Amino acid sequence: MIRTDSIRKLIPFSFHRAQPARKCGYAYNYNDPDGYYRSRIGNREVVGYGMNGEPVYFDRPDFPFPSIRYTAPSSDFLALREKERGDWRLLTLCEKKELYRSNFCQTFTEFMQPRSSWMLVIGGVCLVVSAGLWASVLMHKFVYSQTPLPSSFCESSRKAQLRRMLEMHVNPITGLSTKWDYEKKKWKKKPWYIPFDDPYSPDCTYE
Repeated sequence: MIRTDSIRKLIPFSFHRAQPARKCGYAYNYNDPDGYYRSRIGNREVVGYGMNGEPVYFDRPDFPFPSIRYTAPSSDFLALREKERGDWRLLTLCEKKELYRSNFCQTFTEFMQPRSSWMLVIGGVCLVVSAGLWASVLMHKFVYSQTPLPSSFCESSRKAQLRRMLEMHVNPITGLSTKWDYEKKKWKKKPWYIPFDDPYSPDCTYE
């Protein structure tokens, strides 16, 4: 059904669609020396500049008037075009709809409907997340659990590494060393990423 409040209804077909582009007030002649565009659009009329100056059809709310008609002219459509040039009150509702569908593919209501592409995006995200979770489970079951970890992963080695970082004054401006009290040998404020309260406990040894 034709929307009476759509942009395309603000200006009658008789001005924007009844005449070819060369007869309209905004005449536009596209450059097509080798007949490339004409071979693609057939005998559909070029009726305006459109979105980018090329004779292509788009249903877009920001460019409501495409540069070409949606359908090629037929004998029935040409007869209806002649009737269109007269009094529009003599046109039936079906004829008005036929005129609209000859010029446009969809109404604003149709092409502004929400698309279902978000379902495909959510499905793809769920598929990738599930694949990552399964890969993590399989790695823990068949790789990490059967392969001994390096000695640097044990608690004593990690404490020794932390102690060495403190003695080397790593990140002395805003980093790790600023949170350690070197006089009292304890944390001023223990960082959340450090699991050890006292890196100088007796079990700390360099490895």
